[in-house]
Amino acid sequence: MPTLYVNLSKIATNTRRLIELLSGQGIELVAVTKVTLGDPNIARVLRESGVRTIADSRIQNIERMKSDGINGPFMMLRIPQVSELGRIVDLCEYVLVSELEVVEKIEQLCREKKRRVKLIYMVDVGDLREGVWYEYAVEEIAQAVRICDWAEVCGVGTNLGCYGGVLPSEENMRTLLSIRDRVEKIVRRPLPIVSGGNTSALKLIEEGRLPEGVNQFRVGEAIYLGTDVTNNREIEWLEKDAFILEAEVIEVKTKPSVPVGETGFDAFGRRPVFVDRGWRKRAILALGEQDTVPNHLKPLDGGAVVIHASSDHTILDITDVERPIRVGDTVRFRLSYAALLRAMNCPHVEKVYV
Repeated sequence: MPTLYVNLSKIATNTRRLIELLSGQGIELVAVTKVTLGDPNIARVLRESGVRTIADSRIQNIERMKSDGINGPFMMLRIPQVSELGRIVDLCEYVLVSELEVVEKIEQLCREKKRRVKLIYMVDVGDLREGVWYEYAVEEIAQAVRICDWAEVCGVGTNLGCYGGVLPSEENMRTLLSIRDRVEKIVRRPLPIVSGGNTSALKLIEEGRLPEGVNQFRVGEAIYLGTDVTNNREIEWLEKDAFILEAEVIEVKTKPSVPVGETGFDAFGRRPVFVDRGWRKRAILALGEQDTVPNHLKPLDGGAVVIHASSDHTILDITDVERPIRVGDTVRFRLSYAALLRAMNCPHVEKVYV
């Protein structure tokens, strides 16, 4: 069985380093656990490292953490499904919202349950994922504030990089701050939270370009991998190998580098492209698309190259690897965010905590 080694100490190190950076700018780190499937072992380390609020996009993950003794506050990261609002109001202290109808339903549930929940109204400043379009945001958010009595609109937020790949900038952060300021003037009360950042916004802090007033970052990738995929970089001051994936070799053969015969699409509807490099030594791993995203794996063996994969098999070119690799040996990889997400969610990948 493929094994994912989880180094809890390195996750703690990255968490503490991020808190140190952000708190120096008056920014709260909200730790995102969705990539870990709400793993209680990891959530506990986040708490012990100084994280106050944990965010997740699945209510089942929050239920998992709560049942394992991890207490709130919790944030519902994905704008909520109406069908899950009852559970969300019961379990979450913060909810990201973008629809007035949803605000009304949350207010009604809070009144019925006599429970206070804080809402962060999401604004789309250009990435085209969730949120009211920034040009129309002020009026809609002001209306949401007026709806609430038991619930409370406590701030505004935005998401960047995850859908359209739009990078956080001084301009779009100032747009969010301006919307917050204008809403406050209309409703005549403060909205204390400006949740403007994720891993991709860390670069603004490192370069001293983050406008003053953004005071909350929702971060996952940097904590777990020390990378920033949106900016296509490794964050040099963070640990990179808190997660290592290991898979067993089930075949070693020397074969041509280009298939023989007429080709169509593979099992996933893709048309693979092969470069003719002559005969190459290849290892097949007991690991596939069902377990992770194979073409997002980075072999720790120098010279090894992931060629392609099917649902159950990953093909590795090992011609240029110095050590002998035989059937029964294991190969280790660092992972991208996408590869980690699938591996953590796959029951066929064993998790071992270091």
